[in-house]
Amino acid sequence: MNYKQSKILLLFSVLTLVGCNFSQGVVAKPPQQHDLQTTPSVLPTQRNTSNSATLLTYKIETYDSQAMGASRTYGVSLPPGYEQNPKQRYPVIFLLHGGHGSPSDWFNQNKGKALKTVEQLYTTGKLPPSIIITPDGNDKRGSSPYRDPAYIDGPNGKVSTAVGDELVKVVQSRYRTLTNPDFWAIGGLSSGGWGAINVGLHNVDHFSILFSHSGYFRDKSGPANSPIFYIKTIPLQAQKRLRIYLDSGTSDIEEIDEAERFTKVLNKLKIQNSFRQFPGSHTWQYWREHLADSLTFVGEQFRASKIARRADNLSVNHQNNTQNN
Repeated sequence: MNYKQSKILLLFSVLTLVGCNFSQGVVAKPPQQHDLQTTPSVLPTQRNTSNSATLLTYKIETYDSQAMGASRTYGVSLPPGYEQNPKQRYPVIFLLHGGHGSPSDWFNQNKGKALKTVEQLYTTGKLPPSIIITPDGNDKRGSSPYRDPAYIDGPNGKVSTAVGDELVKVVQSRYRTLTNPDFWAIGGLSSGGWGAINVGLHNVDHFSILFSHSGYFRDKSGPANSPIFYIKTIPLQAQKRLRIYLDSGTSDIEEIDEAERFTKVLNKLKIQNSFRQFPGSHTWQYWREHLADSLTFVGEQFRASKIARRADNLSVNHQNNTQNN
């Protein structure tokens, strides 16, 4: 058997084994302590019990932002078992708010109610336990009902840098994160949906998974902050790593048109993407109902990256053993 045949057999074995552990609706057994110590980069798993997910918390933290020249806030929800598993590292999800919003919107009981959604996804195994961050997307002018947040580096502050680079490094320094961008996702709603795609594309060294609910993809500030144009300028290798999820309510005609145009560009560039339409409009009810769809997509990408990295590691080990023998 030649080396190429051996590699194919190894890859098939890994896909079969891990696929069994992560098939939809089935939750893999929690890692044992020795596994956590020897393989800290492996995705955490979640017990399928009603009690485990109730350990979730959400709180607002602050940090000093050089990019914005001021103290900034962000929200954080740590996964169940975070304190009990000090050797475990976790994937990260950024959730951006929309117009006249704040870092707490996604977890506010009158708005996003994300804690309930995330609990359900952990319990059903559709999302590996993750560190969830809700940044402040407002510029130096603050929040206003008369304008959308400007998720750009513009005259009112370097918001794109503050969210997509500076806050990433703060999170990496404060929490046990996986560092590979294949385990980092960024998404949002409405102007935060545009913001997530825009910030993500300007920071492809940090994020590989991007998602948008009811977002748009052309900004009045110009092509540099319009994903439908800017995505064509990023390096080919970064394009190949990207996985993008979009959805819009059927009553949001303009947003659907925007998403369809963006999808055509993504398909032409051969970037992996999913665009879905659901009944609904530009409301918190719609975003609450479909956060589970985007986060399920995120979970699928996390698991696919885990499988690919395991296969690569096995292949490298096998090649080294072959050369040594």
